[in-house]
Amino acid sequence: MAYLLTKSLHIVFVIAWMAAVFYLPRILVNVVEAGDEPGVKARLELMGRRLYKFGHSMFGMAFLFGLALWLYFGIAGPWLHAKLVLVALMLAYYIWTGRLLKRSMAGGTLPSGKALRILNELPVLALLAIVYLVVAKPF
Repeated sequence: MAYLLTKSLHIVFVIAWMAAVFYLPRILVNVVEAGDEPGVKARLELMGRRLYKFGHSMFGMAFLFGLALWLYFGIAGPWLHAKLVLVALMLAYYIWTGRLLKRSMAGGTLPSGKALRILNELPVLALLAIVYLVVAKPF
C-alpha cells in the first residue's frame, strides 16, 4: 500500500512539473510576440515567474517521492540511470528557460518566437524516452 501511494504521488508531481516544463516556453513565446505592449509583457512575465516557482516545487516533491522509491522500495536497474540522465537534462532545460525569463524581466532579449517554439519540442522527446524506459525497462 505504501509503495503504491508513493509511486502515485511521484507520478502526480512529475505530471505537475511537466506542465510547467511545457508551458514556460510558451509564455516566453508570448512575451516575444507581445512586442511593445508593456502591460501584456509584464503580466506574462509575472505568470512565468509564478509558474517557474511552482515548477521547482513540483520537481522537488517528485524528486523526494522518487528518492523514496529508490531507497526505501529498492526500485533500481540500469534503465534508471538512463532515466535520471534524461531527467537531469530536462531540469537543466527548465532552469535555462527560467533564466530566459529572468533575462526578459531585466530588459534583455530573447530568442525568436520560432526558435522558442522549436526548443519547446525537446522536452517532449525526452519525456517519450523517459516513459519508455520506465515502462519497458529495456536494460
